Amino acid sequence: MKEVISFSDFDKLDIRIGTVTSAEKVEGADRLLRLMVDTGEEKDRQVVSGIAEHFPAPEVLVGRQVPVLVNLAPRIIKGIESGGMILYAVGDNFLYTMEPGEKNIPPGTAVK
Repeated sequence: MKEVISFSDFDKLDIRIGTVTSAEKVEGADRLLRLMVDTGEEKDRQVVSGIAEHFPAPEVLVGRQVPVLVNLAPRIIKGIESGGMILYAVGDNFLYTMEPGEKNIPPGTAVK
């Protein structure tokens, strides 16, 4: 288990439901995908994620709804600015998207 945090630390996280609008491999990077995600803002958010080995056909992610940490400081990864982090369920031999279920949720809906 990682370090225990306070509720005020948790409350700093802005996690929103996003809908993946495009997904492609990052040229020259075996592990990276470039995802565009509708998070209910004026324009889609670009997120670079190290999940390519789990999604050899990245287009299967298009249309999926995923939780996105939207207030993470931007990072440049392989020359691409990543503006958030998609949350996944991760185990020893698996990685799954955490989708809200059967009902389509409006992009930008808060996760608490």
